[in-house]
Amino acid sequence: MTFYKREVCMKITYPVNLKKQKDGSVLVSFPDVPEAVTDGDSKTEALTSATDCLVAALGGYVNDKRDIPKPSKPKKGQPTIVLSTLVSAKLSLYQAMRDTRITRVALGKRLGVSEGTIRRLLDIDHRSHIGQIEDALAVFGKRLVVEVQDAA
Repeated sequence: MTFYKREVCMKITYPVNLKKQKDGSVLVSFPDVPEAVTDGDSKTEALTSATDCLVAALGGYVNDKRDIPKPSKPKKGQPTIVLSTLVSAKLSLYQAMRDTRITRVALGKRLGVSEGTIRRLLDIDHRSHIGQIEDALAVFGKRLVVEVQDAA
């Protein structure tokens, strides 16, 4: 059986720190994103809420017009949070715009769309069409690559 493989791989993965608290709960923090802190009653619950916490914090970076922190390499056995393809693509587009100092208006003109369309493409909570993000990434000489792996 042959599968179409676009290449390897558009995913952003951040290492996560877990610390058991005196009350039995588990504190979650991210060494690369200090604003992202959450907890849970168990390790499983803490890791479940960690993704939403991380996405919210990174959305704050976009809103505050700050660079997205690069994820560090996880230590051996350290858990990680893998961001969804859509969130990874949006963050990559945002960072490409920052790196090249291209404004939303300028990118919109290059793509023949409004500034509002670009604003929505960068909105972490907006369910953008991935094709639009692919088109925008192409302006920066980038392409979106997705990899499908067997679940662990």
